[in-house]
Amino acid sequence: MPNNQFKRGELYSFITGVASTAIARRVQKKFNGAGLNLTIEQWSVLYHLWKKDGISQQDLCKASFRDKPSITRLVDNMEKTGLVKRVAAANDRRINLIYLTKEGQQLQEQTLKLADQTLIEALRGVPADKVEVCKQVLQVVYDNLAKLT
Repeated sequence: MPNNQFKRGELYSFITGVASTAIARRVQKKFNGAGLNLTIEQWSVLYHLWKKDGISQQDLCKASFRDKPSITRLVDNMEKTGLVKRVAAANDRRINLIYLTKEGQQLQEQTLKLADQTLIEALRGVPADKVEVCKQVLQVVYDNLAKLT
C-alpha cells in the first residue's frame, strides 16, 4: 500500500510545486516593487553564480534543473543586460564559463534580503520542527527520483 495521505489531486498539486510557485511569484513581485529588472529565473542563475562564479553553462543546467536551450536563452538575456559574461574555457574553447559582472555581483545582498523576507512571510506560523520535517521529506522524494534517472 502506498505511503500516501493525500487525495490524488492534492498529491500532484503538492508535488508539482504549488507552494514553490507561490513563493516565486511573491519574490518576483518584491523584485518588481524594488524596481529591479530581474526575473526569478535570472535570479536563480545569479544565485548559483554567487555560490560559485565561473562555472560552465552545463553546470548551470545541472544546478538549476534547466535544459540547455533554457540556460542559453537566460544567459543570452543576462549578457545583454550586463549581469553576466561568457568566457571561453582556456583548455576547451567549446565550453563557455559564466562569470558575474560587477552589476550581477551587486544584486546579491538586495535580492537575497527580498527572498529572505518572502520566506519569513511564507513560513509565518510554521514551527521550526515542521519545516525540518518538510525539508527531510522533500529530500527523500528527490533522492528516490534521482536514483531512477
